Amino acid sequence: MRKTALLAGATGLIGSHLLPLLLASERYSKVIVVGRKTVPMVHPKLTQVVTDLDKLDALRLQLIADDVYCCLGTTMKQAGSKDAFYQVDYLYVVTLAALTASNFASQFMVVSSLGADAKSAVYYSKVKGEMEAAVQQLPFRAIHIFRPSLLLGERAQPRLGERISAVLMGAMKPLMRGPLQKYQPVTGGAVAAAMLRGAAEDGGGIRVHLSDEIAAGEKASAKV
Repeated sequence: MRKTALLAGATGLIGSHLLPLLLASERYSKVIVVGRKTVPMVHPKLTQVVTDLDKLDALRLQLIADDVYCCLGTTMKQAGSKDAFYQVDYLYVVTLAALTASNFASQFMVVSSLGADAKSAVYYSKVKGEMEAAVQQLPFRAIHIFRPSLLLGERAQPRLGERISAVLMGAMKPLMRGPLQKYQPVTGGAVAAAMLRGAAEDGGGIRVHLSDEIAAGEKASAKV
């Protein structure tokens, strides 16, 4: 029997690549998208749940799925404050995870960040680490955490800092070997594809996917 996927963050860089993959996948007969905005797409598999993310609990019965994909995330600059950043990158993510776990979802795939560490002195990395720790306490059969380095791709709201970093990282890429491979930039599409591959493993336990693994998967797919 084919499964149901739930995607949060479908309008972002990774989510916008992931949604078409989920709809095209034979693994799923239904794809639920939850978010504040309607996705401009019509598809027989697609169901959209439009809501403010702080009201997810009221829509619990509309969010029943087997595999949950969480691509929620912002930046300190976009959020405008530490509290607003924490709300998106911790509270919304953990609330979604807890709610879907209580709905007996089997797998949770979540985008975090390279350097995520609950003990980090860097606030961004600290919040990401706290989010990961909270999600790992929930009773999913499998949890896949994706920690990309710099993300490449066209965003709805371009980030100047990322563009500058992309140029610098691109120039340094030939030097990123051995322990430095985990710092290599990856595309949003590569992360999306890695998330779908992770779910398709149908394994168990907790897995952390770093940029070098994500990039390797993209290269392997390109050769097929």
